[in-house]
Amino acid sequence: MESILPLLQETQKASAQVRNLDAARKSEMLLDLAARVLENAQQIIAENQKDLAVMDNADPKKDRLLLTEKRIQDLAQSMRDVAVLPDPAGAVLLERTIEQGLSLQKIAVPLGVVGVIYESRPNVTLDVAALCLRSGNACVLKGGKEAHYSNLFLVGLIHESLSEFGINAAAVMLLPTDRKFVSELLTATRFVDIIIPRGSESLIKFVRENSLVPTIETGAGVCHTYIEKTGDLDKAANIVVNAKVSRPSVCNSLDTILVDREIAEVFLPKLKDEFIKWNVEVFADETSFPIFNAIDYPFLQKAQAEDFGREFLDYKCSVKVVDGLDAALEHIREYSSRHSEAIVSKDEILISRFLKEVDAAAVYANASTRFTDGAVFALGAEIGISTQKLHARGPFALEKLVTEKWIVKGDGQVRW
Repeated sequence: MESILPLLQETQKASAQVRNLDAARKSEMLLDLAARVLENAQQIIAENQKDLAVMDNADPKKDRLLLTEKRIQDLAQSMRDVAVLPDPAGAVLLERTIEQGLSLQKIAVPLGVVGVIYESRPNVTLDVAALCLRSGNACVLKGGKEAHYSNLFLVGLIHESLSEFGINAAAVMLLPTDRKFVSELLTATRFVDIIIPRGSESLIKFVRENSLVPTIETGAGVCHTYIEKTGDLDKAANIVVNAKVSRPSVCNSLDTILVDREIAEVFLPKLKDEFIKWNVEVFADETSFPIFNAIDYPFLQKAQAEDFGREFLDYKCSVKVVDGLDAALEHIREYSSRHSEAIVSKDEILISRFLKEVDAAAVYANASTRFTDGAVFALGAEIGISTQKLHARGPFALEKLVTEKWIVKGDGQVRW
């Protein structure tokens, strides 16, 4: 294939069909798709195994690629959840009659064609399709070669549902995996209305610097948890372990532990047993290194400058000892990707300062950053976590897949 423009043009045409579906019909289509996914779970797993077979077992992205029965059931439930959410398209946002007798309405309308570029996460294929179809959008999907077989089969199921409901299959278009087509997608301003990159920092940076189509950044997360001296240290240890090891390959996992100097010698040893269990490699600063060394922590490295502000996406984290809240805030200001940040403390004044002053999409007090997720926030699903400020911030879900249109009705009025 020399160009993907004909494919994009087909999707743009198909978007009109999706836009004209009523809310009930869109809901029925998602329920149909959820049923097809469950009915074909074993075949999905078989296709996913083809992708897993060619990925190095040591690659932390392998967990992102993996589809299990439980994950497939969760995906189907997510589609059911999206199906029963209020349809954001068509909502009347404002209504008035102006002096000239014109009737005005501002209504929510679909964005049109949503382009998503992502790497080794086949769950994104279903999440994006469900959210876009429910909100009246068409979508073009540029998945990575790592998930080729998984994505191909999943899009096949989506096309079956579209066909069942009389919608052109091009409404959900899976583009070739060849990277040469990325630049063409990023400049297809006539056919694509928005681009959403979801993946590594390098992918997001490339899209941001090269796209002529408006973009919403999602994905990269450099997340901190600050253990303030008044915090419950047992709860803090549980929060830190959960944020680091529950799914280290995802963007809301912990990257850096900040700990008050006054409690560092008491708190850090509390991590030892669980961190050893999960083989967590610790990159410790000059103050925390001797503390870990004294307890014979086996997976210990001296932190280098580049270990702060680093998204590990693995069983690794950095540790820095700080002198109070101001130092913690300054570190976060310098190194955060503005995704998810947390404080563990009993001091309500300091908690309030942290929640107000930290500039991030999600800010936590006494809880794990792992909760930053569209489904967990009762949004049904998400396309990603937006770390920017225009249009959408945090879980980029159903209600953000619309824009606005003014409807003006008159009776012959003119303006000179």
